[in-house]
Amino acid sequence: MTLRNTLGSTHRIIRKALRPLGTLFCLGLACNFVMADTAKASDPPLALSFAASLQTSTYPEPRAQGSLEDALPLEEIKPIPEIPRAIDLTATPDNLWDRIRNGFAMPNLGGDLVLYHQQWYMNRPDYLRRMVERSSRYLYHIVDEIEKRGMPMELALLPMVESAYNPMAYSRSHASGLWQFIPATGKNYKLEQNWWVDERRDIIASTSAALDYLQSIYDMHGDWQLALASYNWGEGAVGRAIAKNKAKGLPTDYESLTMPSETRNYVPKLQALKNILANPRLFAELNLQAIPNRPYFSTIAKPADIDVKMAAKLAEMPVDEFVALNPAHNRPVIKARSPLVLPAEKLETFKANLENNDAPLSSWTSYTLKAGEKLDKVAARFGVSVAHLKTINGIQPKAKVGAGTVLLVPNRDGAATELAALPENPVPQAEMPAPQAATPAAKAEKAEKPEKTEARVHVVKKGDTLYSIARSYGVSVDDLKRWNKLGRAMPAGTKLTVASPAAKAVPVATATTTPSSGRVSATLEGKNVKLSKAESAKAAPAKAKVARYTIRKGDTLAGIAKKFKVDADDIRRWNKVTPGGIKPGQTLTIQLAQND
Repeated sequence: MTLRNTLGSTHRIIRKALRPLGTLFCLGLACNFVMADTAKASDPPLALSFAASLQTSTYPEPRAQGSLEDALPLEEIKPIPEIPRAIDLTATPDNLWDRIRNGFAMPNLGGDLVLYHQQWYMNRPDYLRRMVERSSRYLYHIVDEIEKRGMPMELALLPMVESAYNPMAYSRSHASGLWQFIPATGKNYKLEQNWWVDERRDIIASTSAALDYLQSIYDMHGDWQLALASYNWGEGAVGRAIAKNKAKGLPTDYESLTMPSETRNYVPKLQALKNILANPRLFAELNLQAIPNRPYFSTIAKPADIDVKMAAKLAEMPVDEFVALNPAHNRPVIKARSPLVLPAEKLETFKANLENNDAPLSSWTSYTLKAGEKLDKVAARFGVSVAHLKTINGIQPKAKVGAGTVLLVPNRDGAATELAALPENPVPQAEMPAPQAATPAAKAEKAEKPEKTEARVHVVKKGDTLYSIARSYGVSVDDLKRWNKLGRAMPAGTKLTVASPAAKAVPVATATTTPSSGRVSATLEGKNVKLSKAESAKAAPAKAKVARYTIRKGDTLAGIAKKFKVDADDIRRWNKVTPGGIKPGQTLTIQLAQND
C-alpha cells in the first residue's frame, strides 16, 4: 500500500469519527493530530486542548527537497495594525496655541498673496517674536471669549494683522486699540471715548465689541472671508461689490470681488499667520513663545480714584506693564468706576497692599472754578503753571473757561504732578498744547541771574523723559541738560540736579556777522570784542541741517529719534507734537545740526 493510499484511508476514518463532535472539536483535533501509519485500539484518547497545543507548538524544521510539506501552502498571520490615536478635543491642552489650532474652522485660502505674506513674516522672525510676546498678555482672554461664542479661532490672530497686538496702535484714519476701531464704529458698539478714557484701547471692552461686530457682519454675508473684508473695508462697500458681481453674473466670494489693495491683502495676511502658527515645526524653528493655557489677568474694583503710579506700586509691578493692561486711560488718575486689570498672580498682592496702605490713593483732586476766578490764580494756588493746568485738563491754549468748570488739580501734599503716565497715549493733538517757548529776552535774563530756588535731586525712573521731568519741575529741557551736562543717554537710576542754587551767572556772548567781510564781532558783558578769522568761524552760527521724515505705520517718536540720533523731546518741540499725536503719513522736521 502506498503512502498516498494509507493517508487517504486514515483521513476517512477520522472524518467519520469526528462528525458527531461538531466543528469546534474538529478544529481542536486537527491542531493536535499526530500522523501515524495506523490507529490502534490500545492508543490513549486524543487530547482536545488548545492551551497545550499553543504551549508546545513550534515552527517546523526545514524538510528535504521534494517532501510532502513543501507542497502544502504556508500563510503568515500578520499582527493587527495599531489604530492611530485620535485628537481628544475634550481634553484641556497645556499650551494655548494647541487650543487655538484645535479651534481653526475657516476655509483655507491659497494663492500667491498668501505665499508672499507667509514668506514676509518668516523672513522677519524678530518681528513675529515681539508680536507673539505682546499677545501673551491678552490672548487667553480673547481665545476664551471666541470659544464661548462658538466663533472660529482664526479671529484670535486678527489683532496681529490689525495692530500687531499693540493696544496703543493708532492709524491715520484715527483707528485705535488692538482691534483698530475708528471713532464712529466704536460709538456704535458703545465704546466710551472722552477726556478720561478711550475704551477702544480697553482690552475687555474692545474685544467684546469687536466680536459683536464680526458676528453681525458674518450673519449679514454668511461667509467669514467676506465678514473679514467688511471689517477692513466696511460692510456697505462689500455689499456694493457683491451686488455688482451679481449683476454681471459673476461669483460673489472673497477672491472674486473687486476691492482695494489693502482689503485684497487682508485675508491673505491672516491666512499666512495661520499657516505659520498652525505648523508646530515652523513654530519651533522660529523660536516663538509658548503661552500657558490659563488666565493672564484678572479685574478688581477699587474704592476710590487712584493714580496710575500708585496702582502699579500697590501691585508691585512696573508702570509700563500696568499701562499695557490698562491702556484705555488718558489721564494719570483712574476714576473709581473703572475696574483695574492686574496680572492674576498680582491680585492678592494688590489687595494686601491696598488694605495696609495709609497714603492717599490719588495725588489729584477735583476743583470747581468759582465766579470771577481765573486759571492763573488757581494754578498759583496749586503750585503749577497755567500751561500745565490746561494740559492736565485738556483745555486748548486759547480756550476760555468759566465758572462751574471742574478742573483736575494736584493735591496740596506736594505729590508728583506728572502727566506722562501713558507715554504713547494717542490724545488728539488739539487737546495737547505745545510747551511755550521762552523769548530771547527771557532766556538772556535767565542766564544772567543766578538760580534762586533750592537744589533738588530727581532720580530717573523707567519711562521718564527730559520733557516730562522738566514739565514736572517747571523748568526747561535746555536747563536740565545744562545743569547735568546731559547727552542723549539717560538710563534709569540717573540722578539729576534740578534748579541748583550753585548755578552762577554765565556771561552771555552775542555774536553778529558782518555780511561784507564775513568777520564776526561779539558783545561780551557789554563790551565789543573783535574776533580772529578762526574764532569767527567757530562763533558764526552753524547752518542747520534739516531732514524731512514721513511717518510710517508702527513708527514711534523714540524709534525715529534713535534713527536720526536726536532726542525724542527735541522732535516733539520742533514739530509741536505729543507722544501719541503722530500718525502715519505725517511729515516731521528733524534738525540734524543741533545734535551733531
